[in-house]
Amino acid sequence: MPLPYLLLDIDGVLIPFPAADGSTPPTHVRHTVLPTGRHPDDPVTVWLDPSQGGILTDLLTSGLITPVWCTSWRKDATTIIGPLLGLPDFPYIDLPRPQISTSHPDGYLWKRDHVDIWLGRAPVVWIDDDFTTLDHAWAQERTARGLPTLLIQPDPYVGLHTDHLAEVREWAARHSGTNEAMDAV
Repeated sequence: MPLPYLLLDIDGVLIPFPAADGSTPPTHVRHTVLPTGRHPDDPVTVWLDPSQGGILTDLLTSGLITPVWCTSWRKDATTIIGPLLGLPDFPYIDLPRPQISTSHPDGYLWKRDHVDIWLGRAPVVWIDDDFTTLDHAWAQERTARGLPTLLIQPDPYVGLHTDHLAEVREWAARHSGTNEAMDAV
């Protein structure tokens, strides 16, 4: 069995959304970035926790998973967000740019149809803040068919934390199929 994929979203996961009062977690540092296609006079402000870079790097280089960005940031995940956190370079799923007014046009996360095709029969742990009950049912159905699938859904106003990454590491160790992986737990 191939190593499980780790699909990693950015908004609401690495970049928490500001609270109603505009505040962000105190652990996060403000950055002004210029995504592809954005006019230089119209940059984007993001908040990232610099400590997550090292923690994520340890997981991403553990040999337990194959990391892939799964985000509307697309290539900018590898050229902007990853470098700000000091992450190793890894690929991204080239998601389409749908003309939708909600992230759940069919009752589930819009990315899922593309991810399902892209994954094929590969095991996966997917971290995104925007899953619905239909996405969780999809994950359970995949797992029941022998395709281990774990969804992790951080609070979008807090983002990813170490407990989530510990859960990924433990799950990946069980599903990577190597003795070395079991020693890492």
